[in-house]
This record gives sequence, structure tokens and C-alpha cells, in this order.
Amino acid sequence: MNKPKVFVSTSSFAEYDKLPLKLLKDAGILSQVNPYARKLTEDECLKFFGDVDGLIAGTEPLTAEVIKSAKKLKVISRVGVGLDNVDLEAAKKRGIKVFNTPDAPTPAVAELTLGLMLALLRNIPRGDREIRASKWQKQMGNLLRGKKAGIIGLGRIGQKVAELVKGLGAQAAYCDPAVTKAGYKKLSLEELLAQSDIVSLHLSGGGTLLGEKELRSMKKGSYLVNCARGGLVDEKALAKVLKEGHLAGAALDVFAQEPYTGPLTKLDNVILTPHIGSYAIESRIEMEVQATRNLIEGLKG
Repeated sequence: MNKPKVFVSTSSFAEYDKLPLKLLKDAGILSQVNPYARKLTEDECLKFFGDVDGLIAGTEPLTAEVIKSAKKLKVISRVGVGLDNVDLEAAKKRGIKVFNTPDAPTPAVAELTLGLMLALLRNIPRGDREIRASKWQKQMGNLLRGKKAGIIGLGRIGQKVAELVKGLGAQAAYCDPAVTKAGYKKLSLEELLAQSDIVSLHLSGGGTLLGEKELRSMKKGSYLVNCARGGLVDEKALAKVLKEGHLAGAALDVFAQEPYTGPLTKLDNVILTPHIGSYAIESRIEMEVQATRNLIEGLKG
């Protein structure tokens, strides 16, 4: 009997703990790992997925064409939460099981979000850059305590961010039509943008949420944090309102096109990180182990 074959497409896998590879081996599964250590293109997916039974997936484009070409594919197991890179309808038509790991990244993304909020409010990156440039210039900052944090999307990560900011003395309001959560004020998008000192995005993709009109409707002197999905914010419009001084600052971990090289790189009041939301060792190990176990169970079924 032929052993099932699995392709691991994430840019790094089992780097901090070899348990996922051991689980695959113990289950009698042959595995091939992404040789490029980066996000695969659609053409590369077409090249690698043709004869695999399972896929441990990252954020590569799992389009209808890719899924159609993977004739033997039975299971897609995503390392992470979002499934917007997967054509779920095409997978459903083929009877392919699709899994994700919704719980593992929550603390890592929530803590990064909080860290970016504090870094923005206290001008931490700017102070570091200026010292390295032999400039001793003290920047006055602000406290998170007493501020109103507006959270768009109150899922697992959004709720954790709300808990963290509330623990530091901030108020937390949210906009999410699918959720009613006691202890936090529910607002419309328009109300949240107009009232919040810091707006933080925690929803899945699906088009641009904050264009120039919405960004200009935000409270003057407020901050924006996006650790959710690239494309939710019009990056050119954001650069414009930041340059004009309508917003005090922004921090982005995700971008419409990655690697990002756009106009936000030229601004001092912006913090940019290279999509590291889940890049805490503990969370990464947990995600990979969960995704591997999901894949094994899916192939058994």
C-alpha cells in the first residue's frame, strides 16, 4: 500500500520543534517541505501539489485552478486562522476537507497588537532611530490608560485585545454585527471611527474596509493598528491622511501586497512589521502541531 504524500507549503515548518515532522512520520505519511522558504506563487502551487494527498498550508493562493489541478488532494490543513486564500467552494465541490487552527495564534497576535499600540503612543521606534542617528531628542507620548480603543471584529483575537487594553485602564468599544459581548460597548462603524483614540482591526479579509472617506472620519489625532488582513486599509489613502496630520500614527503588520515597499515606508509616524502576528515561538509550535494533527485525522477519515 502506498504511503500518503503531504506537501508542507508554509515558509518555515518545524523550525523550533520537530514534533510536527515526527507526527507525520509516525502516521506513515511522506512529507515534502517548501524548498523556497517564502510564500509560494500560484504557478509554484500548480507545480508542487499535483500528486499530494494532503496539504499543510500557509497563505499561498489556493485558487480553483490550483485545487482542480491537485487531483489526489483530500485535506487542506491551514497553519493559522484565515481561510481567505482558499477557494472554499472549489474545495467543497471536490470533497476536500479544510481545517484551520483558530485558537493557537490568538495570544501572539493580541500581544503584538498591544505592543504596537504602546509603541505608537510612546514613540518608541522613533526614539530608537534618533539615538542611532546621534540625535538625543525626547518625544512626549501618551498613556493607553484612559484612552478609548475601538476594536473592529470581536472574534477570538479581538476579544483578547479588548481584555488586554481594559487591563491597562483603557476603555474598549467594538463593532461587530455578529457579536454581542457583555462588558464592552457596541457601536456602529461610523460611531467607532469617530469616537476612538485607537482603532484596531481584527476581522478577516473581504475588500477594503477603510478607504479615504472612512480614514478621514476617524477622530483627529487618533491611531490605527492593523494586524488582521492586508487590503482592509487603503494604504495610499492612509499615507495621505498621516502625512496631512489627521491621524497621529499607524502600525501595520499586514499589507495588500507583500513584501510591502509603498509610501508608508517614508513616514516617521508609522510602524511597519513584516506579517509577524503569529511569529511567537510558542504559538508557532502550537499552530504547526494542531495543523499536523488536523491533517492526520482528516486523512484517516
